[in-house]
Amino acid sequence: MILQKIKDLSAAYKQEFIDTRRHIHSKPELSYVEFETSKYIQAKLTEWGIPFEVMATTGVVGLIKGKNANERIVALRADMDALPIVEENDVPYKSTNAGVMHACGHDVHTTCLLGAAKILNETKEEWSGTVKLIFQPGEEKNPGGASIMIKEGVLENPIPQKIFGLHVHNILQAGEFSFRGGMVMASTDEIYITVKAKGGHAAAPQLTADSILVASQLVVSLQQIVSRNNNPFNPTVLSITSIQGGNATNIIPSEVKLMGTFRAMNEEWRYKAHNLIKTQTELLVKSMGAEVDVKIDIGYPFVKNDEELSASAKLLAEEFAGANKVSETELRMGAEDFAYYSQIIPACFYRLGVGNVAKGITIGVHTPTFNVDEDAIEHGMGMMAWLAVMG
Repeated sequence: MILQKIKDLSAAYKQEFIDTRRHIHSKPELSYVEFETSKYIQAKLTEWGIPFEVMATTGVVGLIKGKNANERIVALRADMDALPIVEENDVPYKSTNAGVMHACGHDVHTTCLLGAAKILNETKEEWSGTVKLIFQPGEEKNPGGASIMIKEGVLENPIPQKIFGLHVHNILQAGEFSFRGGMVMASTDEIYITVKAKGGHAAAPQLTADSILVASQLVVSLQQIVSRNNNPFNPTVLSITSIQGGNATNIIPSEVKLMGTFRAMNEEWRYKAHNLIKTQTELLVKSMGAEVDVKIDIGYPFVKNDEELSASAKLLAEEFAGANKVSETELRMGAEDFAYYSQIIPACFYRLGVGNVAKGITIGVHTPTFNVDEDAIEHGMGMMAWLAVMG
């Protein structure tokens, strides 16, 4: 039975791929410069006799053909870039690249896909179809490596009928999974606003337009766009996260810069909100005697899981791990460039548990002390292989 074979191989290769994860973790690379990671992946695929091509400079796309190769074509995706964070974990495999850390679990994602590739390659006489392995760069940085891979033809020749991707989740324990159909994660856009006004002496504010006061009013005003224009049942976040202006107590600066993020799960509302942000900003600032430049950098769309595919994947996960180990993923306002795939073909983006309360592994992603229970790797690579042959 293919299920038992996959589980047996996952268990047998557990330590090998824990070592793989540690190697990748110790040598993190930032978005679009994952050169050594890419070479490592290529070397592994070459060792196993899996053909591949390089795309988007550092991306790697492998192909494994089972019986009746044209019967079904499934894609599996893993991202491989790291974050500009100084690692604070005291572990033997700590990052050796100063100021760079796999703090979002992409080392685990890449490892699980490599493990699944080895399992699938060794069992290809026992399943039908073709599996496309997508090792993707640049998930953490606009325009998103997924968008570049798609432009270069990753979803062509052959064309996948569906795609699966995973993400680590520290709230779930190792060996647990979660799935959700429909909306899963938000779109993400970056907001850049520069308020320009006549500055001057802080003791004579009547002679200035006071850019600090204008910026302060603007921060409060922008929240009304969400609270009074958006349907409260439509998930949305608008956060101003940076205010930069002035460097002395007695000078009102002539310029203040604001930065922030806008996130939504509805494309029509998303772009309507962009117009509201620009209009409200311009009107308010001008009414206070200042000028303004507004830029909204368009980011990833929202992640939309195919309802039918996600439901069937959840049932397969229950077969693989047990119903008590599978739950429903909560809505999250974080973003993922897996969204680009999900806008084109049926997609399922699911969660892999990597937490362990007993071991004290509870810290979330994007932090200097993020870590995972490495027992999750056995389950993660096995599930990817299982979904590839049955999903």
